[in-house]
Amino acid sequence: MTRTVPARAVAVTGVVAVLFVGLAACSSAEDDKHPDRRGFALEGRTLTVDADDSAVEIVAVADAPEGKVEVTRWFEGKVIAGGEPEVSWKMADDRLTLRMNCSGVIADCSARHRIEVPRGIAVTVRSDDGSVRASGFEDALSIHTKDGSVRVADSSGPLDLRSDDGSVRAAVDSREVRARSGDGSVHLELGVVPDLVESRSNDGSVTVELPRAAYRVTAATDDGAVDVSVPRDENSAHVVSARSADGKVTVRTAN
Repeated sequence: MTRTVPARAVAVTGVVAVLFVGLAACSSAEDDKHPDRRGFALEGRTLTVDADDSAVEIVAVADAPEGKVEVTRWFEGKVIAGGEPEVSWKMADDRLTLRMNCSGVIADCSARHRIEVPRGIAVTVRSDDGSVRASGFEDALSIHTKDGSVRVADSSGPLDLRSDDGSVRAAVDSREVRARSGDGSVHLELGVVPDLVESRSNDGSVTVELPRAAYRVTAATDDGAVDVSVPRDENSAHVVSARSADGKVTVRTAN
């Protein structure tokens, strides 16, 4: 006994298939050739970036206008059987909020933001979903993303870096670094002798590269090898902690 499918159902199925084909190429913010730009007034000496569903690049710029934050936004989105995709940005009480609304039966959106801040601003970044890159900071920088990698370069201020699900990388001249990943590797390269390094991964390797000096080192892993090759001194004022719940731990002198 052969079961027949109503013509209307076949037609609907065909339309859905065509729609899926139309979205087969995932949206990429890099395809936006005409990004939006906007300046926001910054009254204090601190900035909090509250981002969701966007890659974020934040840069401290020496010649940036005093008291102003410059934001560039790239966005591409396609929604079928849903509302028009939207992105929004606003500044209130030195808090920059970046949001994207992309929902429907079939939805595919991508956003990226570049934020330029003046030197001398302490910055906190909180992201629910998206990678974060930062560079140029001489003041305190705190980054926490729930889902995405963290990358920091060319910075000398105190760092507090965390990803719940993603790797953490920093190549900096900071004297105080705290870095943690819930699921991903941690790799720190220090260009100056630090006072304090705290690094940890719950699931991934931990590597700390240091200038030649003597350090008070604590290194441990629950599952993996431990390799410490820097000079050690239990009375040193330079404290380094490297731990992993599941992964190799390496503390070595930078080449």
